[in-house]
Amino acid sequence: MTSTPAIETVGLTKRFGDFTAVQDVSLQIGPGEIFGFLGPNGAGKSTTIRCLLDLIRPSEGECRIAGLDSRKDAVEIRRHLGFLPSDLALYPNLSGRETLEFLANLRGGVDWAWVDSLADRFDADLGKKVGELSSGNRQKVGLIQAFMNRPEVVILDEPITGLDPLVQLEFHTLMREHVAEGSTVFLSSHTLSEVERVADRVGFIRRGHLIAVERMSELLDKALRRVTLEFSAPMPAAAFEGIEGVHSVEADGATVTAQYEGSMGPLLRAATAHDVLSLESSSVDLDEIFLEFYRDEVTEAEGGDAPEPAAASSAAERA
Repeated sequence: MTSTPAIETVGLTKRFGDFTAVQDVSLQIGPGEIFGFLGPNGAGKSTTIRCLLDLIRPSEGECRIAGLDSRKDAVEIRRHLGFLPSDLALYPNLSGRETLEFLANLRGGVDWAWVDSLADRFDADLGKKVGELSSGNRQKVGLIQAFMNRPEVVILDEPITGLDPLVQLEFHTLMREHVAEGSTVFLSSHTLSEVERVADRVGFIRRGHLIAVERMSELLDKALRRVTLEFSAPMPAAAFEGIEGVHSVEADGATVTAQYEGSMGPLLRAATAHDVLSLESSSVDLDEIFLEFYRDEVTEAEGGDAPEPAAASSAAERA
């Protein structure tokens, strides 16, 4: 397997007038990797992708795909690339198959046995006109065209929009098969739960700044848990602050909610010094884990106080 990065950005910056959409983003993504690119809507994900594809030009920095310069070698890159945009637009009067034939001809032909196998796997109806298809079925056509030339690099922007859970599972299987052959998938999403099932590494972008890049396995190793304790009398949060492994504590009358990592023992010992009526434990979402461990970086990127994890998660979903 080649050591040349499948996707690389060096100091990528894109400004629109006085607004900086992407600021000094440097990434290296290797062959045979599923890379999740995560951030709320408006964070700079699609701008980064458009620069990679030479759909817009960077204000500063460089972009490369399969070792080729995104600007100088834009035509050659298309021979190695599959792409699904977030705002997929197809000709409404063409059927799904006619759409794929049109795109295949632009590519110089494809293996139609492979295309038909993809259509079977996604249960895609290619006989209907695209304009008559539901959003989920149009998305299936988009996924097929992204993979139909067996590209070295696939860039997917919010790919599971409209897909039912069974098709999502088949799509995840296809991605794993694709990278097992040495190809690369760049998966952009605003939902961490979408990529945590399949990504090898994840990059977090907020307000145009690349906050962190983590191996998914290492991020999961940082997994926090949340415990909600109900006491017989009001309990101050201060009673649990500074306990080993405890990251945050909130108190609301007799209810105390704490996030912790590692053993629950120290927290339980402090709790059982009081009259505990009930205890409930659950996992913390990975986006909350991210915000907890990278609070300072988020604060710097957003130019103010870092949001509380739960509030930030909700805001990201609304954005």
